[in-house]
Amino acid sequence: MKLEGIHHITAITADAQKNIDYYAGVLGLRLVKKTVNQDNPSVYHLFFADENGDPGSDLTFFEFPGTPLGRAGAGMVHTVVWRVASTDAFGFWESRLADAGTPATREGDVLRFADPEGLGHELLVADVPDPPLAAEHPEVPAEMALQGFHAVRAYHSDPDASSRLFEEGLEFERVDGGWESRGSKRGGLFLQEAPPEGHGLQGAGSVHHVAWASEIDEHEAWRERVSAAGGQPTPVIDRFYFKSIYFREPNGVLFEIATLGPGFTVDEPLESLGEKLSLPPAFEHLRDQVEATVKPVHSPRQQQPAG
Repeated sequence: MKLEGIHHITAITADAQKNIDYYAGVLGLRLVKKTVNQDNPSVYHLFFADENGDPGSDLTFFEFPGTPLGRAGAGMVHTVVWRVASTDAFGFWESRLADAGTPATREGDVLRFADPEGLGHELLVADVPDPPLAAEHPEVPAEMALQGFHAVRAYHSDPDASSRLFEEGLEFERVDGGWESRGSKRGGLFLQEAPPEGHGLQGAGSVHHVAWASEIDEHEAWRERVSAAGGQPTPVIDRFYFKSIYFREPNGVLFEIATLGPGFTVDEPLESLGEKLSLPPAFEHLRDQVEATVKPVHSPRQQQPAG
């Protein structure tokens, strides 16, 4: 029994429309779900992914309007690492990101940049068998597109403290710089680094949690494994698009294990994912209240002419 790499990564933004303009407009991801934070349904939860909304490419944001910028510290993920097809993509993204006001820096075989709120990103060419997970965008050639997650980078004060949970509970394998979660379909890395001085601050541009992917029929077994390895997982929570358990690993990073399904097409056709405000059935009675609270937002994709 193995986890299938990273399922999704959730961060915080202070401005949903600017966030959409950057991730769906500049980075070329597809806005595949526009819904609400199920623990606080007064705010948006936006999901960006590949063309099909596949786990492994799914970067999500809670919008807390006006929240101050965050600062990554010990026990926090600070960088999202994406795969690209070749180093030829670096020149394309250097130019495109500079035009968008977020210049990138090339360091060896990695291209680094931060979004307008400071969330770190890296692009690299990974030697893995995983299928690429890319979205379609008229300004981003297919061979240049982001191809899904490779890793997250986190600040860890005591990396060894997490070893038992990672090895016994999550079946991670040690790799240079951290740990790998690799299943039969996909893999992803959790990379550990010494933290900077000063405390971290949760806010705009900071990562809230990272989720790992589980087969649906193995989800409860993963909860039992985490508990047996000293973790304190929540009960299984039905998020409608997937089921989830949450726990903090010993260094403080909030982990989730999310199921590979049922997925985002459970309440929208694939062709029009993310175009309307989607509310799970348990929240549908709040629609009038939600629509009166959140500001209307749109994806650049919806402005494209049909066909």
